[in-house]
Amino acid sequence: MIDDDAPAYTFRRGGGTTLLIACGALAREVVDLIELNGWRHFDVTCVPAALHHRPALISEAVRAKIDATRGRYVKTYVLYGDCGTRGDLDAMLAEEGIERVPGPHCFSFYAGNAAFAAAGDKDMTAFFLTDYFCRHFETFVWKALGLDRDDDMVSFVFGNYEKLVYLAQTEDADLRAKARVCAERLGLAFECRFVDYGDLAGFMSAAY
Repeated sequence: MIDDDAPAYTFRRGGGTTLLIACGALAREVVDLIELNGWRHFDVTCVPAALHHRPALISEAVRAKIDATRGRYVKTYVLYGDCGTRGDLDAMLAEEGIERVPGPHCFSFYAGNAAFAAAGDKDMTAFFLTDYFCRHFETFVWKALGLDRDDDMVSFVFGNYEKLVYLAQTEDADLRAKARVCAERLGLAFECRFVDYGDLAGFMSAAY
């Protein structure tokens, strides 16, 4: 059991030989994949999901995890998109000789990087949610963008968006209903796409 409101945490079975350093926004899904597939050699440590709003700090936060666990694992992988680091994360990981899941952000690798890129024109005006960001919409979108303080901020921030696309990892009717309400609050059309775990699952399988 994990608490995905926690700032950072570690999932460890004991005896893991491979470390996954993940964004906190992926934690539940990463642990679910480990449990579903019986991948017993993985340990997981997470960087706070709140760094989505401070991408300049992501690379050093991931490096701190690497430094703190150096020499304790046979292999280390990073489960993070570039997420606005403008290549800094990839440059640091190249120095360390560590591979990360391909993709610019979690929306892309959940949808499948090839499929996400192919839908670029169609989704140019889309705002995306995953299961995590749907659960924590109030914290990571509504309050983080100041929409709770000024009614005019919704049209100011989302005026150029046309739809909210919920990229669902699970078939959860409650989450789908919540995502629809999120779209209504933002004044956007609603679309739900069940994408499961996308390229994340394949990357973890290959890493195992």
